[in-house]
Amino acid sequence: MAAATAAADAKPVYSDAAALGKLMFFDASLSASGKMSCASCHSPSHAYGPPNGLAAQLGGPDMRSQGTRAVPSLRYVLNRTPVWSHAQAASLSERLSETDNAPVGGFGWDGRFNHLHDQASFPLFNPDEMANKDPAALVDRLQRAPYAARFKEVFGQNIFVDRTKAIAQAMYAIERFELEDPSFHPYTSKFDYYLDGKLQLTEQELRGKKLFDSPTGGNCASCHIDQSGVDGSHPLFTDFNFQALGVPRNPELRANANPAYFDMGLCGPLRTDQASDKSNCGLFKSVSLRNTATRQVFFHNGRFHTLKDALRFYVQRDTNPARWYPKDARGKVDKFNDLPVALRANVDTTDEPLTRKAGERPVWSERDIDDVAAFLTTLNDGYVLKSSTIRPASKPSK
Repeated sequence: MAAATAAADAKPVYSDAAALGKLMFFDASLSASGKMSCASCHSPSHAYGPPNGLAAQLGGPDMRSQGTRAVPSLRYVLNRTPVWSHAQAASLSERLSETDNAPVGGFGWDGRFNHLHDQASFPLFNPDEMANKDPAALVDRLQRAPYAARFKEVFGQNIFVDRTKAIAQAMYAIERFELEDPSFHPYTSKFDYYLDGKLQLTEQELRGKKLFDSPTGGNCASCHIDQSGVDGSHPLFTDFNFQALGVPRNPELRANANPAYFDMGLCGPLRTDQASDKSNCGLFKSVSLRNTATRQVFFHNGRFHTLKDALRFYVQRDTNPARWYPKDARGKVDKFNDLPVALRANVDTTDEPLTRKAGERPVWSERDIDDVAAFLTTLNDGYVLKSSTIRPASKPSK
């Protein structure tokens, strides 16, 4: 146990590129405002997710511009996310049912980034985030950074002459930091220790897991897989697919003040290569649920601010739609109101528990929601394994 603790406390050993990437990840001077870094939105102390409950973070040259989506966590989606090229996705689709033929994998809510270095570059040039107006502006900031000399030592003394190459190497460095630093994939949750047979979950947590797994109940595990891999690897609580859940429109997003604006995930506005297939509209990534209980903002549009409200919506969306959606001009509940009417048929109404009708009993009671929330809390990293709680090694039964 002492050796394991020492290993956990040891400082990570980085490649030269990763060491530079760490400096850039925390460097606010790379933004137009001089106040925003990657870590501003992806806070290490918040599981590399947002440090607050804002539906979307503020940025831009004056730090007053609002993004259009909630910030996802960078933890765990980095080290094992399967990335599919469009040709691979098409090949996969041929082997799936017609209702399951969306692309899989990639990074971001809409999976539009096939590589971590592509994902890393987006916020640097997004006018609502770090807001560099062009590559020249970013390279100029890199040249003035305190680590510029080290950047040249690692990537060549003439690296800044070629702006395209300089930016590519900078993004590669950030990618290496995210891959090499163990804090991005620590596997130190209570659930991880449970899988290793080092402790037992409480009765409430086990009830929550049963509800989470039940195909006729929450059916959460159908998308958020909680079984170990065949090689013994611990689950990431996602299948990397995309779903349309019909999350209500969020008035906290400034973009939504325009009634003609819709964030349709796979088919736009940020991702454009899937827009021709209208069946993709409204689909967003099934994100990892690891550390989800630490968040203050949920779903792609940040509509909910507590875990239990997110769970309530999931099981009461159809049984009590008036609780979640506004009424239209005719007094009718405007269900799935964050999609154009013509595309609302894309919302999942065939998988449990999204099959219920108004007035029916939800699959979870309030006590059930408490239990599921307790189970999801076991996915928070940083659990302290006390020597008095360590059990003889025995894997949990499946």
